[in-house]
This record gives sequence, C-alpha cells and structure tokens, in this order.
Amino acid sequence: MAINLRRLLLSKEGSIFLVLISLHVLAALFVDRYTSPSNIKLLLRAIPSLGILSIGVTVLMISGEFDLSIGSTFALAPMVSALCYDVGLNIWLCVIIALIIGAAVGLSNGLITVKTGMPSFIVTIGAMMFWRGIVLVVADGRMVPFELEGFARFVFNDMIGWVSTQFIWFAVFTAILWIFLSKMRFGNWIFATGGNLKAAQAMGINTDLVKVTCFIIAGIMAAYAGIFDSARVDIVNPLQGEGIALTAIAAMVIGGTRLGGGVGTVLGTFFGASIMFTIQDILMLMRVSAYLFQSFVGVVIILAAIGNQIAARGARKIW
Repeated sequence: MAINLRRLLLSKEGSIFLVLISLHVLAALFVDRYTSPSNIKLLLRAIPSLGILSIGVTVLMISGEFDLSIGSTFALAPMVSALCYDVGLNIWLCVIIALIIGAAVGLSNGLITVKTGMPSFIVTIGAMMFWRGIVLVVADGRMVPFELEGFARFVFNDMIGWVSTQFIWFAVFTAILWIFLSKMRFGNWIFATGGNLKAAQAMGINTDLVKVTCFIIAGIMAAYAGIFDSARVDIVNPLQGEGIALTAIAAMVIGGTRLGGGVGTVLGTFFGASIMFTIQDILMLMRVSAYLFQSFVGVVIILAAIGNQIAARGARKIW
C-alpha cells in the first residue's frame, strides 16, 4: 500500500493534487475568510465552468490541435438556447440545440483543419472572430435573461449541501473523459495521433477522424460550460467567454498537458482548473487587483511554452 501511495504522489495527477492541497492549506492559514462557508460555496460554484470547458479542450490538445474559438462557443450556444427559451421552447430542447451548436462549431473547425492542412491555431482564430460576431448579431448586442426554474434549475444551478450540482457534473464529465482516454482504444488513438502523427498513420489510425472527433468533443464541452455559466448568473452576456481560451490553456498546462500534443490528463486539468480559481479567489480576498490574475495566466503560458521547448530538445537528443 505504501508503494501504491508513493506511485500516486509521484504521478502527474498526484503532484498537482499536492500543489492544490498545499495552496488550500496556506490560504486557510493566512487569508482571512478563506474557509468561510460562503467562500467555499463560491469556489465550488465558480470552478465548473472553466473546468468543463478545459477538460474538453484537453482531449483536443492531446491530439495535437488547438481551439481558440471555444470562448465564442461558450457564448453562442447558451445565447441561442436562452433566446429559444425566451420564446417558449422546452428547456431540454433548448439545451439540446445548444449542444448541437457546440458540436457543429467543433465539426466545422475540425473539417477545415484536416481538409486544408492549415494550422488549427489559424483556423480557430478566424472561427473565434466569426462566431463572436454571430453572437453579437443574434443578441443585438444585449444581454438575454436565462432564469431556469424547477428541475432544470436543480440540474444546472443548485446546491446539495455545500457542493453545487455544477461541480458534481464537472466531476462526472472528468470521470467519463478519463475512462474514454485511458480505457478505450479510441483514447489510445488520440495519444498516438498527438504524439507522432506519421507513426499513427502508419499504424492504420484514421488521424483525420480522431482530430475531428476531438474538435467536436471540445465544442460540446464548451457549450455545456457556457450553459452552466449562464445558469449560474441567470443571464447570457454576448461577450462572455472572451479570453477564456487562454485561461483554459493555462489550466491544462498546470495540469500536465503538453502544448505539442501526445501528453495530457483530464484529471490533471481538473486539478489545474481548481488551482486557477483558487489563486483568483485568494487574490480577491487579499484585495489584490484582478488584473494581476491575467498576468499570472500569461506567466503560466510562457513558462509552459519554455518547458515544451526544453522537453522537445531533450527528446531530440535522446533520439
């Protein structure tokens, strides 16, 4: 048992979990009101939106691709859902429509990327701007109410004790994607595609199908996250999600996902997103400027890029 515990602590997920626990302990000791019930509830309600979006993009990044348009999907899907709900459509039909939109955006990004051979970075920058414009046009630049009632409110925005139902969904989605990546053959194909594209193709893996599927997963998760975020504040803002793609990338690299693809873990991203919001919460409680959090995100991304370069050089020397 001691050996298994040591292996767990030395694993990527274990080390990140230790960082998260240490952060909580230090905050509890030195930050006023950090352990108050209201603050704990706030954390557990705030983490899922970024977390759900991030685990979807983690799957995509493992395959070797980016999606910078997820912030626009994060706004577009709930905006259309809220407008449909406002005219009287059943809430569950509205949610299905939102998820179809997320899947469609992911599908279009994936097809354009694999069929043209353009870098996904370029493709999704264009998609980000295009879909953000569509959101603004559809909403006419205004915020739209999204006040759920009854069972729908319980599912998307309620508390069970101190834990939000959104956080429970975050844990469920993380578990599903962890099983998908680590226990299923298609998950192995994703790692192979991101690790060495030509070798994966030589093995007979349909790498185009793998990448398009990962884009669709990222789009669906972004739509889910947008619905949860909008339900939490009872309104959809056409500008919501701006800049969230970079924050998601920071959460992923903290969680051990490599920017170049082939390496990553959704469980690590689960902890990475938790670390991101914990740091943001600590800064708020310490009354430090919120702009400092953006600086932190920038530093994380730069350090991750440097780390990837070092790792790549080391791999070339080995081979």
